[in-house]
Amino acid sequence: MTETITSRPVRTGTPEAPPALGGLGLFTVLLGAALPLVDFFIVNVALPTIGADLSASEAVLELVVAGYGVAYAVLLVLGGRLGDLFGRRRLFLGGMAAFGLTSLACGLAPDAWSLVAARVAQGASAAAMLPQVLATIQATTTGHRRARAMSLYGATAGLSMVAGQILGGVLVAADIAGTGWRSVFLVNVPVVLVGLFLAARAVPETRSARPEPVDVPGTFLLAASILTLLVPLTEGRAAGWPLWTWLSLAAFPFAAAAFYAVERRADRAGRTPLVPPSLFAIVSLRRGLLLIVPFSIGFSGFMFVIAVALQQGAGLGPVAAGLALAPLAVVFFLFSLAGPRLVARYGTRVVPVGAALQGVGLALMTLAAWRSWPDLGLVELLPGAAVAGAGQALQLPVVLRVVLSEVPAVRAGVGGGVMVTTQQASLALGVATLGTLFLSLVPGMGMRDALVTTLLVQLAGVALTGLLSLRLPRTIA
Repeated sequence: MTETITSRPVRTGTPEAPPALGGLGLFTVLLGAALPLVDFFIVNVALPTIGADLSASEAVLELVVAGYGVAYAVLLVLGGRLGDLFGRRRLFLGGMAAFGLTSLACGLAPDAWSLVAARVAQGASAAAMLPQVLATIQATTTGHRRARAMSLYGATAGLSMVAGQILGGVLVAADIAGTGWRSVFLVNVPVVLVGLFLAARAVPETRSARPEPVDVPGTFLLAASILTLLVPLTEGRAAGWPLWTWLSLAAFPFAAAAFYAVERRADRAGRTPLVPPSLFAIVSLRRGLLLIVPFSIGFSGFMFVIAVALQQGAGLGPVAAGLALAPLAVVFFLFSLAGPRLVARYGTRVVPVGAALQGVGLALMTLAAWRSWPDLGLVELLPGAAVAGAGQALQLPVVLRVVLSEVPAVRAGVGGGVMVTTQQASLALGVATLGTLFLSLVPGMGMRDALVTTLLVQLAGVALTGLLSLRLPRTIA
């Protein structure tokens, strides 16, 4: 495969001249992958400041987080399909431009409900951009270059989730030009401008050789399934669990069953549904997705809970609360660099080892919270955060590679969309479930005991990921 980079449309499915993704192009698409994940977590430490400045209730603040996450999760698979149809670079550029504009709208929001609306639009634009990253990597790389690109994607995803929270704390405290919390959104604008310039020059155009029309019934039913589950779980506690939350949760299994039935019928008829059930016949994809769910639930739930506990319970400012997780980010990055060599030598056996390390790290942080509260900060959390970071780095990048390792190039957009949707919906579910558990326990148990109990629940989730990882294929295709 030629290493030249071109921005001209290249016909996929033409074996003589496949498009190639060079180093600058890979950096650009990874930048596009980092932005949505950073913005999912960047608001965690900014929420108290946003609430005070905009006089926002707790329920509205939860919508600032959930509105972004739910819109993102609902539209991801559709974003992948549109990239297959109209061109992945085109959707990447359009999604990135929209992400910059909606970030500007978030930063200039005059009131809380305007911020919620802008966050929903920001999540939708992220859903147009992110699926094109994985699809472009799948369509423009092969062999060891694809393995390296996927490892870097996994490392970028994990690091972005931690770095977002740290960056949020630093920006809020810096109060650049008096912008306060608004800088956590406005910082995206110059980054997007750089990304658009690089993408126009360095990212090749690809699309599916046999594009299928958009699956309208599947799109609506997938949206109904995700919304009926995530919205009541996110808003229920703050709203006092009104009747609509229970009706919505009761509707979820019916919406999910209807979605599966429609998709299976379309698949059997020879059409390409939004989420083809036949795709789950790929063992590596099915088992990898099953592992992503508890991992992502635990990761996002932990990040939300620790941000609240450190600021509202331990009395730390946004910078100290964000930097308390710096050891996790640093060690995650270092171990991510070693990941490809470890996988080449030991295969997916590194994943259960990573789960064990994450469990040890989480146990150390739980012990620190129990013994040191309320004097909990960087020093007390450092040993546990470092060990947990190493464990997470040996899991996430590897599992993301496993999921897409055997997906045909013609279904790159669909496969990437399914994987990222699973990850994003699980991230939102983690905030909704573990966050709700923690906040519900605080009034009766106190902040320390609520934090310890929630961390122990997450520890059970880590044990589950370890068990599921034993069923992964031993090697990565």
